[in-house]
Amino acid sequence: MGKAVLKIESKTNNVAMIEPYLKEIIEKNHICNERYADILISLTEAVNNAIIHGNDQDESKYVKIHMTEGDQGVIFTVTDEGEGFDPENIPDPTAEQFIECCGGRGVFIIKSLADSVNYQDNGCTVEMRFGQIS
Repeated sequence: MGKAVLKIESKTNNVAMIEPYLKEIIEKNHICNERYADILISLTEAVNNAIIHGNDQDESKYVKIHMTEGDQGVIFTVTDEGEGFDPENIPDPTAEQFIECCGGRGVFIIKSLADSVNYQDNGCTVEMRFGQIS
C-alpha cells in the first residue's frame, strides 16, 4: 500500500504541481497509466475548486492532497480550509437552463470520471476513488 501527501498554498498557479505529484505516485506505486487522464482531470478540478471557491484564493490557507492505495484501488482526498458547501445543491451544468452558466462543472466532471465521490467536512473535503488501477 502506498501513500502520498502534497500541501500547497492557495494560489491558482500551484495547480501545476498536481501533474508531477501524480506522475511520481504512478512511478513509485506501480500504478498503470490506464486511468491517468481521469485522475489528473479530477484532481485538477478538485484542487482548483478548493483554491478558488473553498479558500477564496487566500494564500494564507492551504489545500492538502492525500493519496492512499489499497486493494480497492486508489483514493485521493482533497481538503481545503474554507467554509464548505453543499454538493447536493449544485445545479446540473448540463441542464439547458444552466448550460451558459459557469458554476458546477468541476463537481460534475469529478462525478463523471471517478468511480465514487464522497464529500465530507461540510464539503471542505472531497474523496475520489479510482478502482483497480494497478
